[in-house]
Amino acid sequence: MIELLTAAVMAVAAQTPGPAGHDERPCDRASVPHECPSLADAQISFYNARYTVAAAQTLELPAADQEDPAIYELRASAWLFQIKSLIGDRSDRSAALAACVTCPDLVAAFFRDTARGQTLARMRLMSDASDEDALFFLGKLDLNYLWLQLGLLGHRTGWYEFHEARRSLDAVLEHNRLHVRARVARAWIDYIVDTAMPRGTKWLLGGGNKNHALLTVRQAANTEADFFSHAEAAFSLWDMQVREGHTGEAVQLARELARVFPENRQLAIFIEDHEAGPPPLVNAKP
Repeated sequence: MIELLTAAVMAVAAQTPGPAGHDERPCDRASVPHECPSLADAQISFYNARYTVAAAQTLELPAADQEDPAIYELRASAWLFQIKSLIGDRSDRSAALAACVTCPDLVAAFFRDTARGQTLARMRLMSDASDEDALFFLGKLDLNYLWLQLGLLGHRTGWYEFHEARRSLDAVLEHNRLHVRARVARAWIDYIVDTAMPRGTKWLLGGGNKNHALLTVRQAANTEADFFSHAEAAFSLWDMQVREGHTGEAVQLARELARVFPENRQLAIFIEDHEAGPPPLVNAKP
């Protein structure tokens, strides 16, 4: 799996300009082309778990790029993962959110950028109902919305977004079964339904199967694809392995991912925590 990531990272690095300062204003590429961040810069920051930087880099992209749903999907994902990193895996998410000073602003930014991205994608689909990119990004933005509402805020809402995401991603896969990102996003829907929804409502959502979701993501992660699509599939596989308690596989994959994204402290901490040996035995006095 790591070979697929490593083979692509060199091409991305060769095309990616150096880092720029982040003033949250669109960059004038005509006057300072070498200082403007690219979408690839923001994606690399995102996968290195530098979520604030990733969001700032998307805000600096030229004004012409700000009408692309891809920008809003990445920025909303950055807000989502930033919120997740701040509240952690605490059992009392409500208390964690209440204690998080920056979370209200992050949640507001998430909803703002998600809504804008959804609007742009829906507008494109009004012109061309078969627009593959618009279908995918609409489904992915809806999926992010569900993750925030169900997974972090604990709200049982988002029925419309769930059905829209499912329809959009199924439409992509009907015409392109090899669309790695759509396969991964669709697998997460199955995983969410199986693990986060009450048993009595699962049938209303078409059912879910976490084992099938894990298999699908594993296959996607082992499919040749562009660098960032493969990175998303590999990180999703790692996330599911952690959630399912497949610790040995998760540690191995985390090591592989850390070779490509060495700045990702979340990977480093996970590896350190799970590679530490058992505590030494204390000899009892005779």
